Amino acid sequence: MKEAGRSLVWLNGRFVERAEARVGAFDAGVQHGVGVFETMIGVGGRVFRLAEHMGRLERSARELGLSESLNTRALGEAVETVVAKSGLAEGEARARIRLTVTGGDLNLLRGEGGGGGGGDPTVLIDVQPAQQYPEAMFEQGIGVVVAETKANPLNAHEGHKTLNYWWRLRELQRAAASGAGEALVLQVTNHACGGCVSNVFGVKDGTLMTPIARGEEGGAKGAEGRSPVLPGITRGAVMEFGEKRGMGCARPMIAVGDLLDADEVFLTNSSWGVLPVTRVEAHTIADGSVGEATRVLRAAWLEALAEEI
Repeated sequence: MKEAGRSLVWLNGRFVERAEARVGAFDAGVQHGVGVFETMIGVGGRVFRLAEHMGRLERSARELGLSESLNTRALGEAVETVVAKSGLAEGEARARIRLTVTGGDLNLLRGEGGGGGGGDPTVLIDVQPAQQYPEAMFEQGIGVVVAETKANPLNAHEGHKTLNYWWRLRELQRAAASGAGEALVLQVTNHACGGCVSNVFGVKDGTLMTPIARGEEGGAKGAEGRSPVLPGITRGAVMEFGEKRGMGCARPMIAVGDLLDADEVFLTNSSWGVLPVTRVEAHTIADGSVGEATRVLRAAWLEALAEEI
C-alpha cells in the first residue's frame, strides 16, 4: 500500500489507519490528562529543529515525573520515519507533526496488578498536511483578546506542553467568536505570559522583548521562583535570528502596558512561524501596520525553513 502523500498515524511502534488509531480507555492520558506533546513543522523531508523539540520533551517528562529515561533519540528517529513515509514534507510542501507521550496504562502507572508501577508510555505520532494560513494574516496582522484564564507560576505544570489544553481551547473559541486570532494569557500577577498556543514578543526602539520562560529565571529582574511561560522552540529561533541581525532581546517580566506601548507585537509558534499582532482588544499597536522588525524576522524564519529543502 502506497503511503506517500497521506496523513499517517504511528501508535506504539506500528502504523495504523487514522480510523483505527485507538488508545485504551484506562490510559492515563484519557483518564487524567497525564502526558506531554510536541508540535513540529516538517519541510524538505526534514523536521525543523527536531533536536530542540526532543530536548524539551525529555525535560518536561523528567521534571513532571512522567519518565526519567525517555528515549528521545528513538522517538526522534520514529518521527523522521513517519514524516518520510507520509511524503507530506517533500520539497516545499509542509507537514504538521504531533508527537504525544502519555503515562500509559493507568493501573500500571499506579503500580496495581503486581507490575510494580512504571508501565510503558503510549506514544502517538500524527503527520498531516500543515495548515495553510491566509497571506492577509501576515500582511495585515491579527487582533488578539485578553484571556479570562490566567497562568499561575506556582503550578509546576505551567511552562510545559501537557495534555491539559481544554482551557486554552475554550479561550481560543472565545477569541474566534469576537473575531480575534489569538487570546493573550496573563499571569496571576498580570504580567504577560503568551498566547494560548504561542509565545509573544514586543519590539521597542528596535529591541525585542519577550517574557522570561521556564528555565531562564535565574537573575532576571522581577522574576521570583518559577516562570509559567513555555520556552518555545520557534521563540528561541526568532531570538537567534534577531541577534544575528543586530536586534537585542530582553527577557523581563512584561506588563500589559509594555506590550500596548510597543512599536510592534508578534506571536511565534511552529505552525505559523512569526505572526504580527496589530490590535489588542480595542487598542491599536502603534499605527496599526505590520512593523519592519516583524517582517524581517518572519522572512528569517521562512529562510530557515527553505534551508531544510
